[in-house]
Amino acid sequence: MNRHTKSILISLLKHKQISVTRSHFTYYPDKNVPAVLLSEGVQKMNMFQAINNAMDKALEEDNTALLFGEDVGFGGVFRCSINLRDKFGKDRVFNTPLCEQGIAGFAIGVANAGATAIAEIQFADYIFPAFDQIVNEAAKYRYRSGGIFDCGSLTFRVPCGAVGHGALYHSQSPEAYFAHTPGLKVVVPRGPLKAKGLLLACIKDKNPCIVFEPKTLYRAAVEDVPTGSYISEIGKADILRKGNDITLIGWGTQVHVLLEVAEMAKQQLNVDCEVVDLVSILPWDRETIVNSVKKTGRVIISHEAPLTQGFGSEIAAQIQEKCFLYLEAPIQRITGWDTPFPHVFEPFYLPNKLRCLSAIKEIINY
Repeated sequence: MNRHTKSILISLLKHKQISVTRSHFTYYPDKNVPAVLLSEGVQKMNMFQAINNAMDKALEEDNTALLFGEDVGFGGVFRCSINLRDKFGKDRVFNTPLCEQGIAGFAIGVANAGATAIAEIQFADYIFPAFDQIVNEAAKYRYRSGGIFDCGSLTFRVPCGAVGHGALYHSQSPEAYFAHTPGLKVVVPRGPLKAKGLLLACIKDKNPCIVFEPKTLYRAAVEDVPTGSYISEIGKADILRKGNDITLIGWGTQVHVLLEVAEMAKQQLNVDCEVVDLVSILPWDRETIVNSVKKTGRVIISHEAPLTQGFGSEIAAQIQEKCFLYLEAPIQRITGWDTPFPHVFEPFYLPNKLRCLSAIKEIINY
């Protein structure tokens, strides 16, 4: 930024003529930590610190656990593994070559041999070279061997989603590709509390798991996190705001967009929205979704990934099948567009609060 531009910006800020925001969402922290988790106390953490704490616990509790990936030994590009190599040694926390297929193949071998593998794919956009290893080997190992072998204790950590400047190769949300694969478990945390619990649950799970971590939340999301070890249930959605008029469904960062939209709808339209964080993509909580939609009769599904064949399609199909006679309006999907993820046009690509609020107006007036 040159001096002239900077002076204009400072002048505008002083006169409150513009509003400068960090990104397209406002973070809503989890305020109600379950009492059962408080025995060892809580600590204020952002999401990357909570993930670091989870991996620290996993490595401490399981001496077979290995943590590896590109730059992981140095702390990782997002600092999620910082100081862990110093604490547990370079034989347990180490860098890999820049080869996602190799990372996945090595992780499968580690898990198949009976150890615990925690593998980082540096960006979700680069998981595709490992796609064959994950969907054709890891996901099918138990079935293929008739239960003799498996790839349980295998977890892939995968930073995903919009970050404000990532463009087409550092912004994608590919969860729907993997949701089509029996044998995998796929989760997306909305903040530090959930990230730690889901990661520890995946590490302990006896099935290969993928944790898609919205990277814009690594530092933006801060809340009280229990310092002890705990797990969050895989396959269970969370109702974050109760309502009677419309069900809003999202996951990851989009949950916070929907929570803000729910407030706007209440204030501007007197519409009472129920906000559901799906949390788990595979398996997903059909019961919670169906019960909510039967109550409200209207539903909006929102995610950053493109519209066509996004996971919202599966949710919409299940709602239509199970709730058809309860629906008061067509199901709406507010998503990214069917284009590559743009750079300077990212604000127009994302399913922001204004697009979601417009959908609420449409569905209420149907």
